[in-house]
Amino acid sequence: MQGKSRAELEQRSKFLLALKYFELGEITFGHAAQMAGMGRVAFLSYASRSGVVVIDTDEEKMEMEFSHV
Repeated sequence: MQGKSRAELEQRSKFLLALKYFELGEITFGHAAQMAGMGRVAFLSYASRSGVVVIDTDEEKMEMEFSHV
């Protein structure tokens, strides 16, 4: 990553490490966000843009969730 400062590389490294732990199901997204030094919404947004599934549920559970709305 040419042109990136050490601080930018460190922040990206923290995010990627937290993202991997989250993706493996070893930590919650809240813990991952904290580990990455970000808010939970920002972490989920970046995780989603990185191709990581942030909501893991089946169609039946989704229907039950939205039937109460």
